[in-house]
Amino acid sequence: MSANTALHRTGHLRRLWLYAIGGATLFFLILPVLIVIPMSFSSSRFLDFPPPHWSLRWYEAFLGSSDWTQATLVSLKVAVLTCLCATPIGVAAAYAIHASENKAVKRLQTVLLLPLMVPNMIVAIGVYFVYARLNLVGTIAGLVFAHVMHAIPFVLITTLAGLRQFDMTLEKAARSLGCSRWQAFHSITLPHISSNVAAGALFAFVTSLDEVIIAIFVSSGANTTLTKIMFTTLRDEIDPRIAAVSSMLIVISLAIALTGTLMHATRQSNRESG
Repeated sequence: MSANTALHRTGHLRRLWLYAIGGATLFFLILPVLIVIPMSFSSSRFLDFPPPHWSLRWYEAFLGSSDWTQATLVSLKVAVLTCLCATPIGVAAAYAIHASENKAVKRLQTVLLLPLMVPNMIVAIGVYFVYARLNLVGTIAGLVFAHVMHAIPFVLITTLAGLRQFDMTLEKAARSLGCSRWQAFHSITLPHISSNVAAGALFAFVTSLDEVIIAIFVSSGANTTLTKIMFTTLRDEIDPRIAAVSSMLIVISLAIALTGTLMHATRQSNRESG
């Protein structure tokens, strides 16, 4: 055994306490997932864990309810539109902040990150009063505008992280050879930061899908979101359908996170092999 290998193993042994704390923290974070998913397959009328018997009755009840399925379609529609709107805006803002030498443009980052700094309740109340004057309460457009405002910071942060690791002289070289700024960005810069942009888009989608505070104030009627129905159902009664819906949202979020991770890993491996 070489000296370097021995030192490496010794370092790992000394960090066992850190690994133990990290593992315990991760287990504590995923414990609700381990409980909610089995409860969604319970045959009981109440939220019981462990389930007395296994059943798909609450998934069938969810799919058989027009209110819940309509709310699900509204949430998915709003999440997709939010992703499609927030991604190009966030990428354009990140590029401007990174490439510009103007101090005013640099300060734009702080302004765009304000939705993450201000409590959601304050934002929701402000959005509601503005929408009440513009007749946007209870509309898909109103939900999308509010969610885009909330999702842009995630796209901005991930894209800026990619741009700071990218050598901008490559883009300048392309422009010096006759490419326009857009052509240079599209053919040189964007392929190098595509994994960051994709991660930002996925964050935007999940953020919109899981958002509840703004939806409580803004959504209503036929445009009620799934998260609002879940909140009002918990307030009025304990409906085990919530466990089924929560399980589906967890699976969707995990699938999106794994997709983003695989895309990033594939991108990194292609860079190393190239």
